[in-house]
Amino acid sequence: MEVAIIGLGKMGFNLALNLLDHGFNVKGMDVNEQVVELAKSKNIDSYSDLDELLDGINSNKIIWLMLPSGKITEEIVKRLSKKLNPGDIVIDGGNSNYKDSLRRYHELLSNEIHFLDCGTSGGMDGSRNGACLMIGGDKEVFDLCEPIFKALSCEGGYLYTGLPGSGHYLKMIHNGIEYGMMQAIGEGFDILNACQYEYDFVDVAKLWNHGSVIRSWLMELAEDAFSNDAKLSSIKGIVNASGEAKWTVQEGLDLEIPLPVISSSLFVRNMTKIDDSFAAKVVASLRNGFGGHEVIIK
Repeated sequence: MEVAIIGLGKMGFNLALNLLDHGFNVKGMDVNEQVVELAKSKNIDSYSDLDELLDGINSNKIIWLMLPSGKITEEIVKRLSKKLNPGDIVIDGGNSNYKDSLRRYHELLSNEIHFLDCGTSGGMDGSRNGACLMIGGDKEVFDLCEPIFKALSCEGGYLYTGLPGSGHYLKMIHNGIEYGMMQAIGEGFDILNACQYEYDFVDVAKLWNHGSVIRSWLMELAEDAFSNDAKLSSIKGIVNASGEAKWTVQEGLDLEIPLPVISSSLFVRNMTKIDDSFAAKVVASLRNGFGGHEVIIK
């Protein structure tokens, strides 16, 4: 089976390598020439031009998008809608808004092009070694692409979620939960940092990952962060937001569901732009650990 990945950034490149390991014929495209050359060095047939990529695919096309949500994804989908053939498949594995995904499903379907929305979790490590995937769209299209999802995911790590848009909707809620969990970890270490006792945060994070109720991958990332910088003194406590928690809060308002933890964690991220807090440093380090998100160096 042949899969073309558009967007060979931190996640897309690792997904391509993962597919390659599982025997897929993988092609790639990215506007960054250095990224294209790196992909070629890993035996991924890659291009910087969309037309060249599409011309290089002989069979029915399966295009996996791994692009930032919003304008870039929108532009590529519009271009693909004019260039793909009936029966071709577009899978959006990025963090698109589910409303955009639902609209794109219908727009592409009008040209007889299929569309699946795939929420992708697990960060860079998951993309490379086994991701968690949430897939919405037509069941028969999912069935055709299921070998891809099975190859990319960890054991038990993919789910067909049903109607178009449902995959990205589920990922949106997942990311809202993620915001709250990271904020709680950050605030806990903030208290430990300010209290009268002298704790080794590496030891604390390691301990809490052995048998405690709050053991998690996030706590492992906290241990890694503190191992590299005991007091996180080299970075600023600024934490950016990628959009999903805002969408989750808006959905909660629309459904009249109270979301005090997720809402507060989102507002705290806005506050970090003016307050260099230790909790924000912890959250920034966790985001860098699982997703390679930028930290601001002092």
